Amino acid sequence: MEKFKQCAANFPALTPIGFIDRAATVYGDCISIVYNSTRFTWSHTFKRCRKLASALCSQNISRGDVVSVVAPNVPAMYEMHFAVPMAGAVLNNINIRLDARTMAEQFSHCEPKFLFVDYQFIPLVTEALSRIRHKPNLVVIEETIDRNKATSEAAPTYEGMIKGGDPEFQIRWPEDEWQAAVLNYTSGTTSAPKGVVHCHRGLYAMAVDNLLMWGMTRAPVFLWTLPMFHGNGWCFPWSIAAAGGTNICLRKFDAKKIFDAITQHKVTHLCGAPVVLSMMANAHPSERKPLPGRVEILTGGAPPPAAIFRKMEEMGFSVTHGYGLTETAGMVVSSAWKSEWDELPAEERARLNARQGVRNLSLAEVDVKDPATMAGVARDGLQMGEVMVRGASVMKGYLHNQELTARAMDGGWLRTGDLGVLHPDGYLEIKDRSKGVIISGGVNISSVEVESVLYSHPLIVEAAVVARPDPFWGETPCAFVSINNNCSEVLSEVKVISFCRERMAHFMAPKTVIFMQELPKTSTGKVQKFVLREIAKTLAEDSSN
Repeated sequence: MEKFKQCAANFPALTPIGFIDRAATVYGDCISIVYNSTRFTWSHTFKRCRKLASALCSQNISRGDVVSVVAPNVPAMYEMHFAVPMAGAVLNNINIRLDARTMAEQFSHCEPKFLFVDYQFIPLVTEALSRIRHKPNLVVIEETIDRNKATSEAAPTYEGMIKGGDPEFQIRWPEDEWQAAVLNYTSGTTSAPKGVVHCHRGLYAMAVDNLLMWGMTRAPVFLWTLPMFHGNGWCFPWSIAAAGGTNICLRKFDAKKIFDAITQHKVTHLCGAPVVLSMMANAHPSERKPLPGRVEILTGGAPPPAAIFRKMEEMGFSVTHGYGLTETAGMVVSSAWKSEWDELPAEERARLNARQGVRNLSLAEVDVKDPATMAGVARDGLQMGEVMVRGASVMKGYLHNQELTARAMDGGWLRTGDLGVLHPDGYLEIKDRSKGVIISGGVNISSVEVESVLYSHPLIVEAAVVARPDPFWGETPCAFVSINNNCSEVLSEVKVISFCRERMAHFMAPKTVIFMQELPKTSTGKVQKFVLREIAKTLAEDSSN
């Protein structure tokens, strides 16, 4: 047996970057990327990735160095999911919706050696870099292969680096499949950056899992409505290469652009937060177009309302609901459909689909446990506990934070901080989030961080933030505040929202502000957030009537 172990140790490491090598061999002349008038084949994309990896290595990129990217869903963003780890470096996608302060904190935390920035975000990145001492090598991503007028003549360009690279570059395969491949930050939900590190093996498992879970066959046509900066697009950049599919890239989109792209390119699959589904379901009839065939949608985050599921079904879409975290690299739980549910009423089908579901194949186990005793809860759909998972795609840990890593993985399980129940049929349903995270448009917002900004206002005495259900965004921050009545200044909802927007990313600021004489509290003085949540739900119901 020891001999077999030695043989296994000599096998190449599992890594998703090998998928593009195979794609270039099997699907070399097939279209890999579509972006406006740009068309690349898999053979072309593979060469571009090798040339960029070569250019990075020629500028002294070492194994483990971080390469950050600030860009929307453009071809360069896709290519760097292969090129950066091909150079042995660690890819760090930055959320383009962050403000300069939060972006600067992330740069300071991971200290990237290179920073690729889309021309549209040069002013934002310039402001972020002005706040920190560490200065990475800046590379500008142009809008087209021609030099864009908006770029700085002094800065190297993405296409310039590719032009100078070697198309026969020998890929730096990982020496160990546990070697770090990507670094993702958890949506800026706390003041201290939490950088999630994933290894090649975990990403490989997640990318293959996507294909199995979703039933993706050869040559899918994938529309990028999911930002690639959100957990590496749930690992679909690598999944699409493995399947030899076509990536339809959009810099930005609305309902009309989505329907136009589906029709023009005969899209078969797309991912997105519930806000994308809401956008499509509520699109004006003039923006909609008949589907060219079956279109699969994978959604995650706050469960879409049952009405959205019904509308999407009526329009001809097949929606799969899933659950995942930055720490799991993608969707590790999904609402696996049972054929016997086909005959149920539409309302019941939507209710079943709104549950998070059962574990995918890359996940060894998912359970709902008492976090203190680690005992599993009853499968009765009633008893709540903390959702815990373990499996191949779970993170290596948090960058530069062993204490937080140990706490999150205490007991051999990843403690998600989400509260849920298990139904008698074994399906998971999330009920609440113990961390106070609000999921708005697929992006996490920490209620604690918003509250800290509110408390910095000189007239606000008490503040609490909860999620208010929203038909478009899924959830939005709703702030409850009490003010100092001794001041003559009148504080309005508009003024509070403006105050917050000046001090944090705009998407994190409250969308609703409710003034109260005093916030409801327990006998020990703790704010009763469950009472505030019920009020927020009532507000949402009233606005929909």
